Parts: sequence; C-alpha cells; structure tokens
Amino acid sequence: MKKTLIILTIIMLTVGCSLNNKNKSDKKKASFSKLSYYKDENLDRYKKYKENNPKLSDEDIVTRVNIGLDNNYYTNTIKTPFLNSIKILSNKYYYMPNDYVPENLEKISSECSNGTRQLVKEARLSFEKLCITAKEQGYVIRAMSAYRSYNYQSTLYQNYVDKDGVDAADTYSARPGFSEHQTGLVVDVDDGKYSFTNFHKSSSFKWMQDNAYKYGFIMRYPEDKVDITGYSYESWHYRYVGIEAATRMREEKLTFDEYYFRYLDK
Repeated sequence: MKKTLIILTIIMLTVGCSLNNKNKSDKKKASFSKLSYYKDENLDRYKKYKENNPKLSDEDIVTRVNIGLDNNYYTNTIKTPFLNSIKILSNKYYYMPNDYVPENLEKISSECSNGTRQLVKEARLSFEKLCITAKEQGYVIRAMSAYRSYNYQSTLYQNYVDKDGVDAADTYSARPGFSEHQTGLVVDVDDGKYSFTNFHKSSSFKWMQDNAYKYGFIMRYPEDKVDITGYSYESWHYRYVGIEAATRMREEKLTFDEYYFRYLDK
C-alpha cells in the first residue's frame, strides 16, 4: 500500500510539473501572440531567444527573431521580395539575385554628386531636393557613391577580404547580393571637406540628422543599433524609404530591419 501511495505521489508531481510548464508556455505564447507581427511558426525560437536574452522586451524578442538574429549571419538566407519597390529589404539574411538591376535608374545631377552616380528615379528626385535645400541653407550634401552592381560589390568585398580578412570585412562591407547599394535606393554622402568616413564631424551631418527624414531618407546603420543591423556605424550611408516610413522610423527609433518586420512583412 505504501509503495502504491509513493508511486501515485510521483505521478501526481510529474503531471503537476508538466501542467505547470505547459501553463507557463501557454502564457508566454499568449504574451508574444498579442503582437501583430507574431508568427506562430517562430514560437519555439522566440522562447529560446527570450531565455538567452531575458532583459529584452517581447516586442524586441519577436522582432529580432523575425529578422533572423537568432541565427548566424548569412545563414538561412532568403531571396528578398519587393524587388523594384522602396520596401525592398537587403541585409545579412535577405539577398538580391546576382542579375538584379533596379528599374528606372537615373544619373544624379552633377550639382549633387562628385561623379557619375545613379539612383532609382524616386530616390534621385528626393535626394536632389535634399541636396539643393541643404545648399540654400549653407550646407553641402553630395553623393560620393550610390547604385552598385552585383559584380562591382563582389570585387569591392573581395578587396576588403584580401586586406582585412572575412570576419573584419563582414562588419563593414556587404557580401555581393546582400548590399543595399544594389537596390539603387542608397547614397553615401560627404560634404566635400571631410572624407565620407568622417562625415559625422561635419556640420552637414547635423543637418542630415535633423532633415533627412523630411525627404524620405534614413541613416541605415546607426551607432546604437549595430547588434540589429550587423554593420558598424556609418554616418554617411542613407537609404531612401519614403517620407511616411522615414518619419515613423524616426519617431519610433527603429532601423529599417525592425520597421520592415513590424509593418511590411505581412
């Protein structure tokens, strides 16, 4: 009889623990699932990422896992949707085909660039407005790099690898197919005085911080979001996303990666 009671007690404790764990799991699912960008197929990944990053909010957990940050860079990569759209995403998990050339590439005015640079028409028009307005207010914003083909990026990236090694190169240069420059929506800028890597030291940089969003541009790789973007800080690298999106990202302090997986990845 005593032996039977012991066995029953063990069974009850086991069932109780199982139910308790299930309740905790259900509560965590309920917490995550309140978010509009929650994905049921990612639930186990959310839980594991939360265990490893307990101080992050549920919003950040779900966003980061949806981006793919629970996996190593350049693993589980996906062909990016929204080709030929300002919604296109390019990062270390989403790539463009090697033969992808955006439609409507147009040359940036010589008044706003230091050579032959191209952007998609919508981005070009907005950048030139930005450039001219800045000039009227006493600042210089000029394009020193814009659209790059897959082949161009391939050569550039390999040069960096040869110089610094793969691990270092990956912190500041995109692999071919993964470069935002291939979208035709990105412009690297300088002010004609400082080198582009020192753009943050110029008064023109401060102007860009205050005004770029008004023309639909965002700084793509902010200093405080390296863990999200996977790239070191680039004060000179601006991405066209449209005025509405740029304004929202500014207000909510989001990178394009975060914005994409909260509002565009439906």
